[in-house]
Amino acid sequence: MNPLYRNDPPGSFPDSWYAATADLPPRRPELRGEVRADVCIIGAGYTGLTAARHLAERGFKVVVLEAHRAGFGASGRNGGQVGTGYNWSQKDLAAKMGDGPARALWDMAEAAKSDLRAFISDHAPEAVYRPGVAYGVYDTKDLKKVSQEAEYLQKTYGYDQIETLDKTAFHDIVCSPLYAGGTLDMGAGHIQPLRYAVALAKAAEDAGAVIHEGSEVHHIKHGQPAKVQTGRGHVMADHVILAGNGYLPGIDRKVAARVMPINSFICATAPLGDKAAEVLTRDIAVADSKFVVNYYRLSEDKRLLFGGRESYSIGFPRDISTALIARMENMFPQIKGTPIDYVWGGTLGITMTRLPALQRVAPNVLSGAGFSGHGVALSGYAGRIMAEAIAGQAEKFDAMAALPVPNFPGGAMARAPLLTLAMTWYALRDKLGL
Repeated sequence: MNPLYRNDPPGSFPDSWYAATADLPPRRPELRGEVRADVCIIGAGYTGLTAARHLAERGFKVVVLEAHRAGFGASGRNGGQVGTGYNWSQKDLAAKMGDGPARALWDMAEAAKSDLRAFISDHAPEAVYRPGVAYGVYDTKDLKKVSQEAEYLQKTYGYDQIETLDKTAFHDIVCSPLYAGGTLDMGAGHIQPLRYAVALAKAAEDAGAVIHEGSEVHHIKHGQPAKVQTGRGHVMADHVILAGNGYLPGIDRKVAARVMPINSFICATAPLGDKAAEVLTRDIAVADSKFVVNYYRLSEDKRLLFGGRESYSIGFPRDISTALIARMENMFPQIKGTPIDYVWGGTLGITMTRLPALQRVAPNVLSGAGFSGHGVALSGYAGRIMAEAIAGQAEKFDAMAALPVPNFPGGAMARAPLLTLAMTWYALRDKLGL
């Protein structure tokens, strides 16, 4: 079944803490009839909205088509963590791609964070950017590995924002008994992600872009111009950007072969009050070294927002809460029994290598997807560099498109069962501590 409709009513945001604390605009009209545009963008998340804003500011006529609401997908549901770099260590990227390309990719990842911070400062203070992301590890071997990576970043790129913490120092900040230590990256941060998406949509519209909600794209007829078809209308466009990520239905086989939708889940406790300091002593976000990663932070009203469960079918499990809450209470037994006010899930796109998949799928069709849980900054930056490529400056797009992202074995049809088998094995390794 289409991931656009399997888990959510049409046009409705999930019952999340994010939606409950965001100033959501009225629904925008759907596309009807024929519209002519320079660029048609499919998907109104961070990627599509950032591309729309940059293109509109350059004078392009831009139409954005969104099946539900702007910010409906992963952009409005994620853990809110603004991470550094990519889902590979920078040292491994240099070994794979060479020092020069790795340096260019590092600079782009740093620019992605800088762009996000600047936008929030200028346009979306309500998104509440806060610096600091800790990374927890479970044994001394992994602690040595992350310490060496921090040293490599400082020596190679002059990045001095990461501090390595032993078990005691880490526990002084992240009050879980499970970690053997970790790192604290003050060049990373966290935000309220749906407020950020809402502000991006407003900025795109203020620049002149038009957003149509409730306008699912069913088909693209390639050509010059391309014809982008919805249920009640179509857009004739010189250029098309595919920005639906994990919610993109089977519109393009090249994208589907490299990008697979998976689901992740988050719960929000009731406000913890003074007890919040028994979980985190600083206003930072945390992720850890489990393959099925745990990620969490405190909200501005002192709730614990805890994510970590994953599933690899299109549909959500019948019971989201039980396993997710068990993970949280295992991590923080001191808050066991705390009421849970919100539980929600969402779909993201992952790739075989967990690196972004930027592609030129046709001469006038670009795609950016597969940010693999690392997309709060990178996905918007992908939108920016796709806009630049359409405007004739493709160097950064080409550099990110060169990341090693192979097709899933067997293509789109076989990717889910094969990955489910692999992930079941990795989840078992997590439980056994291997």
